Amino acid sequence: QVRLVESGGGSVQAGGSLSLSCVASGLTDSMYCMGWFRQTPGKKREGVAIIARDSITTYADSVKGRFTISKDNANQIWYLQINSLKPEDTAMYYCVADPSYCVGSHWLHRGYNYWGYGTQVTVSS
Repeated sequence: QVRLVESGGGSVQAGGSLSLSCVASGLTDSMYCMGWFRQTPGKKREGVAIIARDSITTYADSVKGRFTISKDNANQIWYLQINSLKPEDTAMYYCVADPSYCVGSHWLHRGYNYWGYGTQVTVSS
């Protein structure tokens, strides 16, 4: 059974940084698309960053230059470094995984097989 668990969320002031982690268990190998989505109450989930099995990354325009996704294949962990935080970045952040090969912005709008439980990021002005 696949399980994804996020950590690293918190409350920070605008301009600050956070580092989110997602630890996976039960994935059959490292050949997965891994990524991060976020959601605020009343709004649709938004894909923010994904990394393909060959480490090609895709970012939402709203986070380019501020967010960095990376991964540790050996330990099935992936990360989201978020810098220069803005109040509009406040959301529940979810990690995702899918056995597909994911390159291109359309992958920020697709469904994924596996989702984590979420970690809250709150940015105050």
